[in-house]
Amino acid sequence: MHDFHTHTNYSDGSVLERMVTAADTAGLEGIGLTDHCTISARERPATARSVYGFNLDLTYERRRRAIEALRERADITLEIYDGVEMDYDPRDERAIREFLAEAEFEYTLGSVHTVDGLNVQVPGNFTGMSGAALDAIADDYFDALVTMIDAELFDVAAHLDLLERTPPLRGRATRDHYERVARALADSRTVPEINAGRATAATTIVHPDESFLEVLREYDVAVTVGTDSHRPAEIGERTDFLETYLETRDLEPVYPPSLE
Repeated sequence: MHDFHTHTNYSDGSVLERMVTAADTAGLEGIGLTDHCTISARERPATARSVYGFNLDLTYERRRRAIEALRERADITLEIYDGVEMDYDPRDERAIREFLAEAEFEYTLGSVHTVDGLNVQVPGNFTGMSGAALDAIADDYFDALVTMIDAELFDVAAHLDLLERTPPLRGRATRDHYERVARALADSRTVPEINAGRATAATTIVHPDESFLEVLREYDVAVTVGTDSHRPAEIGERTDFLETYLETRDLEPVYPPSLE
């Protein structure tokens, strides 16, 4: 079992060493460290970058040295992968491509977190919107997701249906949205993930949800896995969940393409 989606103190997670040792204790064979990175110069994403520390473009070399130090320790037995989770907006595509070429991460995750400058995980951003306006947000979200997949910038498309975390947007996705994403993935090197970031919470949300996963299977799209953990205690619990989830659905996850 490998976990290809975790965060450390190089973005909004816990101390890197603690995350790695927790993964080792949980019996994982490998952990991918994929801290958030936002490189847009526009006001809203630049503010989020500053507030939350999503600036791995400035710190990836320092984090890489910390990873190398842990790889050399005799008491650490699992593989440690040097990855990144990039915020994607089509307007930033050139800058993202240039940065990834420079940084040479072992693999990359791409995520659509915002639509029209609004973080889709913040319910208050959508208070008072009409049903039609919320449907338009969903359309724009999946448009950006397909554009991201078509660009083939990333190994992994993270939490495909992030809208499901947000009550005003939950249930706005349609089968047509799912099929558009599945067709794009079927023609791309990018693979989606089974993301357990909310799987053990009260809402019990797994990305993608069952109906979306069924469409991906119809299109013969492979999946990888990630706990999306930000704290050491989350890793073991979410790993146990994923092992059961995969077994009951007869899913055999793949590595991110760059690691194969």
